[in-house]
Amino acid sequence: MHDRYRSRFRLTAATNRLRHQIALEAARRLLPTLAPKVDEPPTDWLEAASSNELYTAKRKAAAVLGHRVRPGDLPSDAEVREQLLALWRAGEIQQSDVDVVPDPAEDEAIASLADHLDRFAIYKMRLLPLETIKQNPKFHPEGDVLYHSLQVFELARDVRPYDEEFLLAALLHDVGKAIDPQDHSASGVHALRGTVTERTLWLIEHHTDLLSSRERPIPPRLKRELEASEYFEDLKLLRELDDAGRVPGMQVATIDEALAYLLNLDKEAYLEE
Repeated sequence: MHDRYRSRFRLTAATNRLRHQIALEAARRLLPTLAPKVDEPPTDWLEAASSNELYTAKRKAAAVLGHRVRPGDLPSDAEVREQLLALWRAGEIQQSDVDVVPDPAEDEAIASLADHLDRFAIYKMRLLPLETIKQNPKFHPEGDVLYHSLQVFELARDVRPYDEEFLLAALLHDVGKAIDPQDHSASGVHALRGTVTERTLWLIEHHTDLLSSRERPIPPRLKRELEASEYFEDLKLLRELDDAGRVPGMQVATIDEALAYLLNLDKEAYLEE
C-alpha cells in the first residue's frame, strides 16, 4: 500500500476510535440524569435528551478526555444514544446479576455509588467483545482473549486479593485487542482513561514492554525508564501472570463474578473512608 493511503487509513481509524471514546464518555455523563432507574425501559428516556444537551455532553467529554475536537468531528447524536443504550443494558445486567450494591442513606453515598456503577458497566462493555477474539494457538493455547484475561485475573486474585488497582490491570490489560490489535496497549489505555487510576493505566500501557527475546531485547533506555517507576515490581508480577494465564481448561470466574468481587473491594474501601 502506498504511504499516502496508509497514512489516510491510520488517520481515519484513529478518528473513529476517538469518536467512539467521546460518545462513550458523553453517554456515561448523561445516563444518570436520563435513566436514574436501570429497570425502566429505554423507550421512556432514550429520546428525552435534546440536541443541545447531547452537544454539551460531547464537548465536555472531549475536554475530559484531553482532546480538542472540531464540532464536525464530534460523534453524532445517534452514536451517543447507541452508547447510552449499551451502558443501560450493561448496567441492567450488572445490577441484577451481581446485586452487591449497598443501600446507603446519605445522598453523597448514593451519588458515589452511581459513579461506580457507571465505570463497572464500562468494564463489562470492554470485556464482552474479547470472547470473539481468537489468538495464535502457538502463544495462546488457552483460546480467546476473554478466557485469557479471566485467567490472569484469577492468578492476580491469588497473590493480590485486596489490590483493586492491580486486579483491574490484570482483568483489563488486553481490552485494546477489541479496538486496535496492532497497538492494543495504547488503545486499551485510551479506552479506559477516566475509569481507572493512573497506576492501573501505567500497568496496562507497559504490560508488553518486558517481553523480550534473543531477536528483540528490551531497549536499554526503556528498561531504565521502567525500572525507575515505583510500579516496576507490579509490572514484573503482571508480566509473570500474563505469561502464566494461558492454560487450556483452567477454571475461571465469569465476567460478572470478577466484577462483583472488585465492586465489593471498592465498597469496602469506600466504607473505610
